[in-house]
Amino acid sequence: MKILLLGSGGREHALAWKLAQSPLCSTLFIAPGNAGTSGCGVNVNLSPLDFEAVGKFCVAESIGMVVVGPEEPLVRGIVDFFAADRALRNIPVIGPSASGARLEGSKAFSKQFMDRHHIPTAGYREFNSSNYAEGIGYLQQHSLPIVLKADGLAAGKGVMICQNHVEAVAEFELMLQGHKFGEAGNTVVVEEFLTGIELSVFVLTDGRHFLTLPPAKDYKRVGEGDKGPNTGGMGAVSPVPFADAVFMDKITQRIIIPTINGLLAEKIDYKGFVFIGVIKVGEDPYVIEYNCRLGDPETEVVMPRLKNDLVELFTAVTEQRLNEWEIETDHRTACTIVAVSGGYPGSYEKGLPITGLDQPLTGDTLIFHAGTRAEKDAILTNGGRVLCVTSFAETVYEAVDKSRDVLDKIDYDGIYYRRDIGYEFL
Repeated sequence: MKILLLGSGGREHALAWKLAQSPLCSTLFIAPGNAGTSGCGVNVNLSPLDFEAVGKFCVAESIGMVVVGPEEPLVRGIVDFFAADRALRNIPVIGPSASGARLEGSKAFSKQFMDRHHIPTAGYREFNSSNYAEGIGYLQQHSLPIVLKADGLAAGKGVMICQNHVEAVAEFELMLQGHKFGEAGNTVVVEEFLTGIELSVFVLTDGRHFLTLPPAKDYKRVGEGDKGPNTGGMGAVSPVPFADAVFMDKITQRIIIPTINGLLAEKIDYKGFVFIGVIKVGEDPYVIEYNCRLGDPETEVVMPRLKNDLVELFTAVTEQRLNEWEIETDHRTACTIVAVSGGYPGSYEKGLPITGLDQPLTGDTLIFHAGTRAEKDAILTNGGRVLCVTSFAETVYEAVDKSRDVLDKIDYDGIYYRRDIGYEFL
C-alpha cells in the first residue's frame, strides 16, 4: 500500500519512521516533510492545507491511505473534502471529520461537550464581544490565578495564566478588542486554575472502539525547572511514573469511555487520534484540553515504545475492527530532549548549518528532525524546534543521560536544550 503522511515536524518524522517499518507500506510519501523524513520515504513539495493538490497527488500516485499529522488540515475539513469527492472518497484518511476536530478547534465546543457527557474538567465561562462587560466583571471577582483561552487555533500560544486581576482584564481586552489571536480569540474561555501534575493520554479510535497508547509527559516551559515562557514542547518522557494502573483506570472510566461514547451518541465521524491533556488533582483526573491528533514531542517517545505495526492498527481503524487488537509496549523508559533555535519561542534565525548528525548511534537512541531542511550536502535549521534525541533505558535518569550525550555532539549557532527533562523523576 502507498501511504501519504501530511506534515513536517518531529511528530511526522516519528510517524514516518514507524510507518516505514510496516511490510504493508510499499511506498511512503511525506508532504512536505523535513530533512529527516527523507530517510523514511519520499518528501513531496505539497502543502497539507492545499486539499486540491493533495487530492490530485493521491489520484496520480494511487495512494491507499492518508495519515494527517497536524491539526490544522483536520480542523479545516480535509476528511470531509475527501469524503465529498467521488475520486477520493474511497481513500481512507486517518483523522476526524471537521465536526470531530472541533474538540481541538474550539475550546468552547470542547468544554460544552465535556459538560454534556459529564467528563471532569475545570469550571469555566465563555465570553465574546456581545457580553464583554459581563466578562470584565466576572474576571474582577474570579479566584486567582485565572486561565484565559482563545477559543480557536492559535499555534499553541492561545492560553494565558494570569496571576492577578489587572493582568487578566488586560489580556481579556487584548484578545477580544485588540484581536491578539485574530479570529481564534473572538470567543474567550475563562477557566478556574487546577493545581496538579499533567500528562498526555493518546487514544486511537475507529469511532466505536478504542485503544490507549502509552501515556507521556511533556515539558512546555523553555527554561530548566519549568521556568520561562511556554513553547511547543522541550522534551517528553514515557511511561509516566505517577500514572499507575489505578490512575489510568480512572482516566479510562471517567474520561476515555465517556468521550468515545459521546462522539458516537452525537453522530460525530471520528476515526483517528484523540489526544487528551489530563491533570492529576489529588488522586483524580481532569481534562485540561482535547487535541485531534498526536502531540509533539510526545509522539517521539510514544511511537518508539509502540511494538504494534502502525499500518495494521490504522487499517483496523478504517474497517472499525480496532476491538480485535491490543497495544504492545516496550517496557523501557523513553526520553526525548528537544534542541531549539536561539531566541525560541521568540524570534530566531533559520538556515544555520547543523553538525554532528552523522555521529554513530546505538540501537537505543534515535534522532528525529523537526525544523530542518536539506540543501546540497548540508542540513540546515528551518524552525524554532529543530530536532530531538530520543533514548531508551531502564530508568528516566539513564534515558535522559543518553539523549544528552548525543545532543552534546550536535551543534549549530545558538543551539539550546533543557538538560533537566524528567527532572521531577530523576
